[in-house]
Amino acid sequence: MQKIIVIGGGIGGLAFANLAAKAGNHVTLLEKNERLGGVANLFSAQTEKGTFTFDMGPSWYLMPDVFQNYFDLLDEKVEEHLDLVRLDPSYRIFFQGKDRSIDFYSDLERDIPTFESMEPGVEPKLREYLEKSEYQYEIALRGFMYKNYDTVFDFFNKQVATEGRELEVFSKMSNYVSKFFKTDEVQKVMQYTLVFLGSSPYNTPALYNIMSHIDFNMGVFYPQGGIHEIPQTLAKIGEKLGVKYETNASVAQIKTARGPKVKGVVLDDGREFEADVVVSNAPIHHTEAMLPKPYRDHSARYWDKRTLAPSALIMYLGVSEKLPSLTHHNLLFSPDWKTNFAEIFDKPCWPTAPSLYICAPSKTDPNVAPEGCENLFILVPIAARTTYTQEELEQQADRMLGIIEKEMNCPNLREKLLYKRVYCVEDFKADYNKLGGSALGLAHTMNQTAILRPNNVSKKVDGLFYVGGDTNPGIGMPIQLISAELAFKRLVGDKSAGHLEKL
Repeated sequence: MQKIIVIGGGIGGLAFANLAAKAGNHVTLLEKNERLGGVANLFSAQTEKGTFTFDMGPSWYLMPDVFQNYFDLLDEKVEEHLDLVRLDPSYRIFFQGKDRSIDFYSDLERDIPTFESMEPGVEPKLREYLEKSEYQYEIALRGFMYKNYDTVFDFFNKQVATEGRELEVFSKMSNYVSKFFKTDEVQKVMQYTLVFLGSSPYNTPALYNIMSHIDFNMGVFYPQGGIHEIPQTLAKIGEKLGVKYETNASVAQIKTARGPKVKGVVLDDGREFEADVVVSNAPIHHTEAMLPKPYRDHSARYWDKRTLAPSALIMYLGVSEKLPSLTHHNLLFSPDWKTNFAEIFDKPCWPTAPSLYICAPSKTDPNVAPEGCENLFILVPIAARTTYTQEELEQQADRMLGIIEKEMNCPNLREKLLYKRVYCVEDFKADYNKLGGSALGLAHTMNQTAILRPNNVSKKVDGLFYVGGDTNPGIGMPIQLISAELAFKRLVGDKSAGHLEKL
């Protein structure tokens, strides 16, 4: 039974706090913002027609099996906390410059005719690709994603030598996908999920083809009330388990004793909290800045050289009428995939012909917008570390809305706005201490995956652990639940490879 401080109330921090409290520890969670949830935040806007409620960050509920695994550990049932709706269609894709849209349903028999219309004769290859994707997903979940790594020998072991060969660790997604599919459109469909990982298909290990199994075989869901229902649920469970929460509690310093060993934390307002263990859900570079330089695992130069996942130009829009051309999830693909990714990762600039995403939760949830209105969350991936003036930001936002009007059949959208808020790089820095204003953290490149990603335990300070997207397994809302379990395994010294059956 230890006294544990969790820094940051994102999904990873909330999830870890529950596991640690369930195991009998005294847990206090400190969150710098006024609301728990991290980037899974929300806000409301009042207009002449009524109230719009916006999820500010994640919007896709994927990997329901991982949520089930996590809730099982807490002896809780997902369905007793979340009212999940399976989306039908899962999403709609628009191709820039082509006057058509395509729906996908996460139902292979329904989706095959669509794929055949895009690439005649593709069905056998599609089935082979998805069967392999499912097999690799099961391997990854069973033997890799729930395992902590300390040395290359933890990764390159007998299991990797046998099952791991199937995971396509050393080839790139772009090359792997092109072995199965010939048309540009189908290749894009199979690679768009890499945006969830903040990566480019030209520099992401092909093992992430497992995302296609998650997409096409498992389905896409939405919790009624919005994604913020997830952190709210985690906090309610935590309260039941005895977790104490402090919001508006920004940590300035991690205190250490001789060893060095964690001793506690000091807040910006001078308050102190003692602890045997500190687990940080804040970005690792920000957490290390709370330590004396000799106790940091990484230098400023290390962080400067990291490949960051994209930032985003986000717009939260309240629209005065329904938009029939959109469904719940909508994707617009750039006609020039390579140039678009290069403008994000290689030669950063505002995208000339962007890919972008629109979530319209009001298609599924009547409570997020006034009757007859539409709630839109628009995300345009842009390069992290992008600089801009407020005038330039507004100009780019207006340009994106013009593209949406033309390419996604939303005529006169700008004239129908009851509410508009723009959110970008500097906001991610200010609200969540994100390195370079990235929306997600460290990208999943070949050099930032598995053992090459920052570890979830400090090498220099005993009792300091990490949970979140900067460490393993990486980026993604369900992945944060796995990250929480990995941090808990560190706490109790569990070196097993699979999901825990019990605490």
